[in-house]
Amino acid sequence: MIVRTATPAELAEVGELRVAAYHAGHFLDAIPTYADRLRALGEHGVVLVAVDDKELLGTIMLERWHEDSDMATGPEEAEVRALAVAPSAQGRGVGRALVRAVVDLGVEWQLQRLVLFSQPAMVAAHRLYEKAGFVRTPDRDHLSPTFSLLAYGLEL
Repeated sequence: MIVRTATPAELAEVGELRVAAYHAGHFLDAIPTYADRLRALGEHGVVLVAVDDKELLGTIMLERWHEDSDMATGPEEAEVRALAVAPSAQGRGVGRALVRAVVDLGVEWQLQRLVLFSQPAMVAAHRLYEKAGFVRTPDRDHLSPTFSLLAYGLEL
């Protein structure tokens, strides 16, 4: 397995992998319309993919701060977005490799901090983030009666 930047020709497949992984985990149940956003992510960031023998196993994205950022507050931060592992590839270290690669990219970009939102039910992802050194930042959580997101950060 290798992790590399996605090619433009792969982005549609990446979007479908994200949606399939989120559906499998029931992470789209509360907001099904988020599937369209998952398919389109990539405009302000770098999409990384994990591949094995040309098979797409998983993806993650690092999005530089911009004026419409969901979470990043300035150019010293970037958002980790849309970690997704194909259901058939789960449990093979794909998520761990993707998180490691996105942290390395943040260091390469000379950022001070990586930030991310995660749904409370994404327990496996939380373990991956925490093992990589991310810590909960509850003061940045997005909490609402219908949909909540937990915030994590990593100082680089």
